[in-house]
Amino acid sequence: MRVLSKSRLLSFRQCPKKLWLEVFRRDLSTDSLGTSAGFTAGRSVGNVARQVFDPNDRGELVDVKALGLDKAYMRSRELLGSGEAIFEGGYAACGASIFADVLVPVGTGASAAWRMVEVKSATGVKEYHRDDAAIQAFVARQAGLPLQSICIAYVDTSWTYPGSEDYRGLFLEEDLTAETMTREAEVRDWIAGAQAVLGSRVEPAISTGRHCEDPFPCGFLEYCRSREAPVEFPVTWLPNIRTKVLKAHLSAHKVTRMDQVPDELLNERQLRVKQSSLSGQPFFDAAGAAAALAVHGFPAFFLDFETISFAVPIWAGTRPYQSFPFQFSVHRVSESGEVQHREFLDLAGNDPREGLALALLAACETVGLVYVYSAYEKTQIRELKRRLPHLAEELSALMHRLVDLRPIAEKFYYHPSQQGSWSIKDVLPAITGHGYEELEGIKDGGMAMEAYVEAIEPRTTAERRAEIGRELKAYCALDTEGMIRIWEAFGGRPKS
Repeated sequence: MRVLSKSRLLSFRQCPKKLWLEVFRRDLSTDSLGTSAGFTAGRSVGNVARQVFDPNDRGELVDVKALGLDKAYMRSRELLGSGEAIFEGGYAACGASIFADVLVPVGTGASAAWRMVEVKSATGVKEYHRDDAAIQAFVARQAGLPLQSICIAYVDTSWTYPGSEDYRGLFLEEDLTAETMTREAEVRDWIAGAQAVLGSRVEPAISTGRHCEDPFPCGFLEYCRSREAPVEFPVTWLPNIRTKVLKAHLSAHKVTRMDQVPDELLNERQLRVKQSSLSGQPFFDAAGAAAALAVHGFPAFFLDFETISFAVPIWAGTRPYQSFPFQFSVHRVSESGEVQHREFLDLAGNDPREGLALALLAACETVGLVYVYSAYEKTQIRELKRRLPHLAEELSALMHRLVDLRPIAEKFYYHPSQQGSWSIKDVLPAITGHGYEELEGIKDGGMAMEAYVEAIEPRTTAERRAEIGRELKAYCALDTEGMIRIWEAFGGRPKS
C-alpha cells in the first residue's frame, strides 16, 4: 500500500485521473503561472506564520527535505514532548500522511494536547480547505496525536501592515474541530478510493469539464484535451453566460457547440460571436467605431500599468493583496502622427507609488485624452489619489481624461480568432496579425508580477535585475503600442 500525502488525496477529490497522472505520468503536466504565483504566496504566508504563532521563537521547523521522510516522522514524534510549537510536523497512519503547518501545545505534562493551525494564503475558508482539514485531523488522530482542536488561518485583507516586520493581526481563524470530527468515515473512503485508482496501471477514463479548473487549474488539462475529439466552435466562446435561461438550456441539453444554441437565448454580443464564428467572417462597424472616437482631439496618450500585490505586505501602510502599480508605459501621438514614448519602472524594492505618480503626471501632461484598455488604470489612479492627497487634484484631472478603448472594441469589432475574448492580447493580433509571441521572456501580466518579485529580491544580481528591467519595459511598451494600432484601425487617426 502506498502512503498518500494530503495533496495526493486532494487531487483524487478533484479528479481521480489527475491523481493517476501525477503518480505515473508527471511528465505530462504543464504548471500554470497562476499556480506558480499561488505557491509563492503560500510560501510567504507560511514563513510569517512561524513568527505569528511562535513569537518567542522557541519552536522547531521539521525540514523534511533535509531529513527525509522517515527521520522527519521520527523527529516530529520526538517534538511532541518539547512543549513548544512544531512547524511542518509529519505524521502517517492508515495509508496517508500529513505535514501540519502549525502545532501549538495546549497545557503541559501528561494532559498536554495540541492545537493544529492550517495556514492558507487565501482570504477566506474555501470548500477544499474543509477537506484539507478533515484529512489533517483524521491522520493526526490515527497517528496518536492528542489533537484538541483544528482551525484554518487565512489572510485578513482589512489589516494594515505597521512595518518593522510586525505581522501580528495578519490572520483570521475559523475553528473546524466539530466539523472534522464527523468526517472520519469520508476520509477513510477517500484513502481507499485513491489507493484503488493507483492500484490500476490503466489511466482512468474521465472527460474534461469544470473539475479541470476547480478548485485548482489542472496541469494535465492540455494533455487531456489533446486526447479528446476537438469541439468546433465550443459554447465556452460565448461571452458572459449569466442568464438562468441560457445556463439551464446548456445544462439540460448538454450543449457543447455554439450552433446548438438557439439565437433567441443570446444577447447581442453573444449572437455576434456565434454568427462570426460559424461564418468565419469578422464583424466591424468601422463607421460606428470612428464616430465613437471622432469627438476626441490631440495630443492622444496611451497608458498601461503593470501592478503587483503581495499576500504578505512588505511596505508599511499597505494591506494584504492590495494592488499598486510599479511601472507604466505612455505613448504620446500628435495630430501629425509623431510618436513619443515615456515610461517608468522602479525595481529598487521600495514603495514606488509616489515616484510613479509624479512621473505619470509629467508623461501625460495636462491636455489631451488618455486612452486605456480596461477600467483598471482608472482604479489604480483612484488608489494613488487616496494614497497621495497632495497630488489628488492633478490625479483627479487625469482620471477625467481617460477613455477606455475596450468597450469600443466590444461594440464595434469582432474577429473569429478572438474566440469570445476582447482582451488586448486577442484583439491586437486579430487586427494586425502580430501579438506578444515575439517577445522574449515576459509575455503576460502574471509573468510580469513574477519578474518584479524576483527583481526586488536582495539576492538578485545586478545583471539579472537589468535583464528583467529590459523585458518588463518591452512588455509594457507593447501594450501601449498595441492600443495605438487598435485606435488607428478604429479610425481615431493618424495612420503612418
